[in-house]
Amino acid sequence: MKKFIPLLTAFALATIIAEGQVPTASCGKIIQIENFQSKYIAARNVDVWLPESYDSAKKYAVLYMHDGQMLFDSTITWNHQEWGVDETMCKLMNEGKIRSCIVIGIWNSGKGRHSDYLPQKPFESLPKTFKDSLINSTKRNGESALFDGKVRSDSYLKFIVKELKPYIDSHFSTFTNRENTFIAGSSMGGLISMYAICEYPRVFGGAAGLSTHWIGTFSTKNNPIPEAFLAYMKSHLPSPKTHKLYFDYGTKTLDSLYEPYQLQADKIIASKGYSNVNWITRKFTGDNHSERSWNHRLNIPLEFLLKQE
Repeated sequence: MKKFIPLLTAFALATIIAEGQVPTASCGKIIQIENFQSKYIAARNVDVWLPESYDSAKKYAVLYMHDGQMLFDSTITWNHQEWGVDETMCKLMNEGKIRSCIVIGIWNSGKGRHSDYLPQKPFESLPKTFKDSLINSTKRNGESALFDGKVRSDSYLKFIVKELKPYIDSHFSTFTNRENTFIAGSSMGGLISMYAICEYPRVFGGAAGLSTHWIGTFSTKNNPIPEAFLAYMKSHLPSPKTHKLYFDYGTKTLDSLYEPYQLQADKIIASKGYSNVNWITRKFTGDNHSERSWNHRLNIPLEFLLKQE
């Protein structure tokens, strides 16, 4: 089974190359909060994207997104790719397909990305020997270690909910309720988005995970992580009456490993009463694990989560 280890270096580069740069929006406006301070996690940049028509006299829904440095401007990203969030949001709003919304791009911390994004409670349910082995793994084949320390995604979510959201709601003209607060990401960002809506169901009304990294590491061999995530979902998924879920996956590179686990997750989601009214899972044949792939299909989760009510 392929392990796709070179992606570890890519994740580390994601912050190094973009550090100290403010992305330029093709439409709308980006306001960067540099090194947003937190008592829970390391400081990091936060980019606030506002649509061209932003008016403080009206209220806006809010979409929180992970890996913020990869969302808007390919000229500052390590792989010269981007999600194209600004272009897609502008297009959908101009066409009247989604409600007025601002986007909060939370930068990852580079080497600390895995420790921030891996769902903590499922991880803590794993056998101690496996957890210790994962956390203490040293560099292999010249690549960086997967974790920079203990898994701290509970602290990362506290940062978003208890520090960042209150700041955004007090400095921008937002709807503060669950029905207008969403969270999304890809790969590990998909995992933490799933975790966020389960841990804070009164805060987030919808979550999207593109190419959700169910395997947690980069190998499926003797890997108990997916089972732990699925068991957590069984007992923690929020009510389908008040929440929306979106998942997808491609079929190439790292995405080629996801389908068996996504299908298991889908069974759990369906068993909780979700239907096509409040849940979508899509397979994209030929798509790989990249911002370019997420860019071309981003309109689907945005329309689903943010459609006019």
